[in-house]
Amino acid sequence: MTDLYAGQVSVEDRLPELRHQVTASTVVLGALATRDWRPMHHDRDFAIHHNGIRDIFLNTPSQAAWFERYLTDWTGPRGRLARLTFAMKDSVFPGDLMTLSGRVTGLATDPVGCAWAEVELALSVSGAVRTSASARIALPVDRSDNPWARRGERWCP
Repeated sequence: MTDLYAGQVSVEDRLPELRHQVTASTVVLGALATRDWRPMHHDRDFAIHHNGIRDIFLNTPSQAAWFERYLTDWTGPRGRLARLTFAMKDSVFPGDLMTLSGRVTGLATDPVGCAWAEVELALSVSGAVRTSASARIALPVDRSDNPWARRGERWCP
């Protein structure tokens, strides 16, 4: 994986899409990893008969993790996420082909020299946005810059 530098990014750039076929294992392992023991994320009977939905579904922390992975796949290992907000509009179920997409909406360099990209994101299934998100992520300016090394006054997310 190579680093993406701030000078290689422009406003309106589209991030490469990431597609993932969601399985019951995707949902259950995500719930386990985030210590979410609520049955609607691992018990199909409960989800259907008590929640009235069609199946178990991807939990909130798992969706956050998918967005984080998507962003750092794009930036490389030195991209450092500062902020992620999202709104879930519908559930993501086993059998869904989820597609993550994004677009750069802003670029800036702060007073201490840290480069920032603002990115609008979407998690879609069959062309319908299930979750929309906004992120602010630090990008290295050049080979000598590493946003992960920034501390104190040099890190102002």
